[in-house]
Order: sequence, then C-alpha cells, then structure tokens
Amino acid sequence: MLKQSKISTMPSQSDVFNLAWPLALKAVMLHGIILIDAYLVSALGEEALAAMGIAGSLSGLLLGVNFAFSSATQIRIAQAFGSADAIALKTGFFCGLFINLAATFLGLLVLFFVSGDVIRNFAHNAWIAEQAMAYLSVFTIVIVSQSINSSISSHFNGCGKSKVPFYGFLISVPLNIFLSIVLIQGLFGMPELGVMGAAMGSAISSVVQMLYLVIRFYQIDGAFIGVQGWLRGTFSNSTKRHLIFSLPIAATFVSSSLAQNICGLIYAKMDIYAFAAMTLITPWIVVAGTISISWSQATGIFIGQLLGKNSDSTEIDKFLSRSWRSGFVASGIVATGYLAVCLSSGWLYADIQDVTRAALLGFLPILLLLPFPKGSNAICGNTLRAGGDTVYVMKIFLWSQWAVRVPLTAILVLYLEVSVFWVFSMLLLEELVKFPAFHMRLFKGQWKKNLNAEG
Repeated sequence: MLKQSKISTMPSQSDVFNLAWPLALKAVMLHGIILIDAYLVSALGEEALAAMGIAGSLSGLLLGVNFAFSSATQIRIAQAFGSADAIALKTGFFCGLFINLAATFLGLLVLFFVSGDVIRNFAHNAWIAEQAMAYLSVFTIVIVSQSINSSISSHFNGCGKSKVPFYGFLISVPLNIFLSIVLIQGLFGMPELGVMGAAMGSAISSVVQMLYLVIRFYQIDGAFIGVQGWLRGTFSNSTKRHLIFSLPIAATFVSSSLAQNICGLIYAKMDIYAFAAMTLITPWIVVAGTISISWSQATGIFIGQLLGKNSDSTEIDKFLSRSWRSGFVASGIVATGYLAVCLSSGWLYADIQDVTRAALLGFLPILLLLPFPKGSNAICGNTLRAGGDTVYVMKIFLWSQWAVRVPLTAILVLYLEVSVFWVFSMLLLEELVKFPAFHMRLFKGQWKKNLNAEG
C-alpha cells in the first residue's frame, strides 16, 4: 500500500544528494553493463573490441528506448507523489510499464530484421560480424529484463526511494562480473564463449535484478492491489494520456540514443585503433557523466513534486539556484574522473596497442571541459520537463543532434578522414549549441505554469 505524505518543507541540498547518489550509482551500474563487457573483452584484442562496439551500438539504442519512456514515467510519478494521490501513482506506474514493454518489443522486432545487414556493413571482417551477432542475440535478454527493471526503478525514484533500485544493482553487478569472466575465459569447466560470454553474464544478472525489484515492489507498495480505479477513468484513456505526455520525452532520449549509436557505427569506419579508442572511452563518458546527470535528475524529481503540490514560485527558484551551484561541483568531480581514466589507461587497458592508448590520452582536453555545459544543460532539461515543457526540450535535442553532431561526424569520418580528436570534439560542440537555448527558456519561467495549465 501507499506509504507517503505530501511534502511539507522545501527540499534541501542534502535531500537532493540523498536522492541523487543512489541514482548516480544505479546509473553507473546500468551503463556499466556494457562498460564491464568492454573491459573484460579488451583482453581478447582490438577485433573483439570492434565486435563489442558494433553490437553495443545497436543494443544501446534499445536500452535508450527503455530509459526514455521510464524517464517520462519518473516525472509522472514525482508529480503524483507530490499530490499524494494513490490512484495517480498506480496509473503512472502501470501505464508506463505497458508503454515501456510495448516499445521494447517493437524495437526488438525492428532489430530482428535489420541487425544482420547493419552489422555486416560496418564490421571490418567476417569474424567481427559473427561475434557481434552472437553478442547481440544473447543481449536481447538484457533489453527485455531492463524494460521491466527501469519501470519499477522509475516508480521508486519518483517517490524518493532511489536506494531500492540501487540495491538491485548491488546484487546484479558483482554477479555480472563473475559470470562474464567465467564465461569469456571458460573457467571452472564452463565453455569458453569469448565475446558472447560477456553478453551471457549480463543477461543472467539482469534477470536476477528483475526478480529482486518485482519482489520489493510488492513488499513496499503491494503492487497497488488495494488501489481501485484509474486517473483518467479507464486504463485505455490513462495510457493514451500518459503516452501523449511521454512521446516528446521519449523522442528526446530515443533521438539521443539513436544519434549516439549512429555515430558509433560511423566510428567503425575509422581505422581499428581509433575505433577501439572510441569504444573504450564512450562507456566512461556515460558512466562518469551520470554523477552530474543524476544530480540534475534528482533536481527534476523534486521540482516535479513541488509543482505537484503547487509550491511558491520564489521558493522553487531558490531551490533551483542552490541545486545549480551544487551541480557545478558535481561537474568538477566528473572532469576529475575523466582525468583519472585517461592517465591510468596504461594500467586499465594493458593489452591494447600504444596507438590506441595515445588516442585515449588525446581526448583529455575535451573531457575536462565537457562536464560543465553538459551538466548545466541537464539541469535545464530536467527542470523544463518537470514543468511540462517537454516539446521544447525535444526540439533542442533534435536540432543539436541531427543538424550538428551527426552530419558533422559523418563528414569528418567518411569524407575528411581527420584525426580522431576532432571527431571526438563533436560531443562538446553539441553541448555548446544547446547551451543558450536551454538557459534562455529556463529563465523565462513559463515552465512553472505549464503543469497547472495542463490540469
């Protein structure tokens, strides 16, 4: 049953931190699924990493779909939690779960028909294509289980219980590492599966995590069995309303994931050492970046709760200003993390070639700058979404990705064949393009009125 009450005080930065750190660690572990696989596979050489990179680009797209719709559900849950409406909480969760599963299976259907041609076109040789297909076929189990995991996690996050999904990852990640090592190398009498072994370890651990979250959802909220009715009268009407709200948010995240993974496939056209460097650094960007991104998500959750209970506009502005300053500190921590990864690349990836390691070190100037505009943009985006200004956020992402980053990446790689440093710099350029549009919209303040206008 529902165990919460309306927020009676303005959240402090300590409250934001208490919500953000489990979000950050959970996100690190989620994105760490592919990072762990890449790290363990790196011992097999650059060709195995190339197979991982291609398969990871396709599987990452569907994980992005999961994250997209779950992010929309998280906002709806936060608003419902702020209003202390049990029916709204139930409606937000089950509508979000239904939409997430439907989108996942639709994505898997498309992947079934196109993945073979895509992998064969971008793989450097037949062995890489074969290994990429093997990895992807097993990783579909991860995609399905994560669609359920992310829905339940979004419910707990929106209610301020971010530690619950975090504990699920504390169970699954060590299990993933152990099983992947065993199955990649063929230890303890198990078959030596190579690249596919990494996917197998991820699949088993994701299913275990799913079982844990389902049990905790029933224990904490009773799966809303005792809550009667739907917010919009029927489940069908509620789902349609939820989908209308979710589509701009989902389009934003799907676009980001699609752009990222299309760029990943374009990177495959670089020489194998440059591509290996990009394959190694990309998961670190995602994983380390979750520190500032999770801070912005926690800020957005509290903004959604405050708007749900009609808090005073001046108080919301004060809270947002404090959270913004703290977010700048989080970005500095991310930059320090990137510095540590680059400087320790010789120890982390002892089996890669010197030219690959040199490319990793060359990324450092961009990595030291990237977290600051990216973190500030993330706070703007999550705040605007919490206020219902989802279409504008979507437009910013679509324009910066498809008019700037993706075409410029294609030109630099496919036609100009420039250094991998300049290809990598497109990540920073995208954030600089988004910066003025995000901040001007936030300062206008219309987002504080959108939720009430929506009704």
